Amino acid sequence: MTTILQPGEHLPAGAPYLPSAAGNVLWGRLPCAADAPVLKLEPGTEAVIDTISHEGILEDQGRDPRAFFATHGVDGEQVLRDAVALAAGDCARDPGTDGPHVVTGPIHVAGARPGDLLKITVAGLERRVPYGVVSNRHGRGALPGEYPRGPGNVSVFAGVEDTPRGACGTMAPFAGAGRSIRFPLRPFLGTMGVAVDADTRPHSVPPGRHGGNIDINLMVEGASLYLPVQVEGALAYVGDPHFAQGDGEVALTAMEASLRARLRFDVVPREDALRLFGDQLGPVAETADYLVPTGMDEDLDLAVQDCVRAAVALLQARWGLDAEHAYAYLSAATDFNISQVVDLVKGVHARIRIEDFAEVAK
Repeated sequence: MTTILQPGEHLPAGAPYLPSAAGNVLWGRLPCAADAPVLKLEPGTEAVIDTISHEGILEDQGRDPRAFFATHGVDGEQVLRDAVALAAGDCARDPGTDGPHVVTGPIHVAGARPGDLLKITVAGLERRVPYGVVSNRHGRGALPGEYPRGPGNVSVFAGVEDTPRGACGTMAPFAGAGRSIRFPLRPFLGTMGVAVDADTRPHSVPPGRHGGNIDINLMVEGASLYLPVQVEGALAYVGDPHFAQGDGEVALTAMEASLRARLRFDVVPREDALRLFGDQLGPVAETADYLVPTGMDEDLDLAVQDCVRAAVALLQARWGLDAEHAYAYLSAATDFNISQVVDLVKGVHARIRIEDFAEVAK
């Protein structure tokens, strides 16, 4: 039987825990400098953080997750109590102007100062439920005006199945059919960020220098994200949990579903940040195999250009390449992937193979 990770239940021992309860979450907006932290951590600390998917709690889905998921055969005991409470509560979110995402935080990390990088390492991710939703709504996605094809919004239910090859998502090929399509799950948090240096909370949809809704599907267990700190203590937050997402996220959402995350927070002083990455204007990810600079802009061409510039700066700082050789290497050996094209600000990320520089002496 699938274990449902209700708030406060089945927790690992020895780590601070931040539930996604009222007072610990924002819905539709991201933290800013004026927000008070809901958790304070020393650098190097791991914390367990619950996140809530927005799918199933939104107004066009009835803002009643028990009723919404019951239509897909989900028993009420398998619906998260914190999601039910958030949907039923008197949240300040304005559906006409605010975004859909729920983020948990902000988290103050001692010693983080503007100019530093906050490093968030994904030590573990657990599925809180065995199902998710993929949506196309409000005339958005990669094909606005073409989809949704009929009136109203489309939310496609997806299940989870354990197979000899690992956990898979399951989806029907058409409305009313059984779920016969299977695809691998690679859970990650679509939103990871730091507070902006302003007194107004930014919208949850467009990503930026602060990180936010970057939707980079490489941010699975073991990966790290480096974010330019903008306020004292960084005021970090996470949310928008995914079970699976293709690069581009073309329909508007991926397989959205709630996760419990174990994250470690470290501070990289500015001097070390410049040596490791160069002067980056936005987030940089790192996996066991890749360094992943990013570029973001409303214009996809400009997002690509920003990503290439960030990649050149990283190669110069980390391995001492000159600009011409860095540019040539990127053209020969590096993939530039579209993170997403549906969040108002489009995202591009580069995958620079670390092993290619094993013999480079700087």
